[in-house]
Amino acid sequence: MEFKIKSKGHKNVSSAHKSTFEITKDAEIGPTADCIIGVDMDETMLDFSKEFKEKIANSDTKIAVLLDTPNAHDEIIGFGHEDLTLTHPTDIVCRTSEYTCSRTLMIKSSKAARDLDLDLINDLKNEEILEVTIKILE
Repeated sequence: MEFKIKSKGHKNVSSAHKSTFEITKDAEIGPTADCIIGVDMDETMLDFSKEFKEKIANSDTKIAVLLDTPNAHDEIIGFGHEDLTLTHPTDIVCRTSEYTCSRTLMIKSSKAARDLDLDLINDLKNEEILEVTIKILE
């Protein structure tokens, strides 16, 4: 089971955050938005099917987030949790911690923004297209 999102990079992508990375529906970000790696996404968590949300809202569920740009690929592994509501209308956040809120897609993420592939980040700084695939690994 998987869900695909199209997003794009932004000139202010710094990818410096130590515990999260985020994609957003917002078209613009400021220079202090060090966790945001993608903007202007075409789908949100509100577009997830009920079955997809139910799988993610389970601490036994293993989740993969695949990030693809024209010149790079990265894969991040994390976990679902019963407290994940997946209801934020504009943001999707992956966290290395166990913190949950309406913006959280997964916890215990294997990578934060600062850990992502450098070629991927360079593409995003150059405003390339970012394809995000969220996979339930179970």
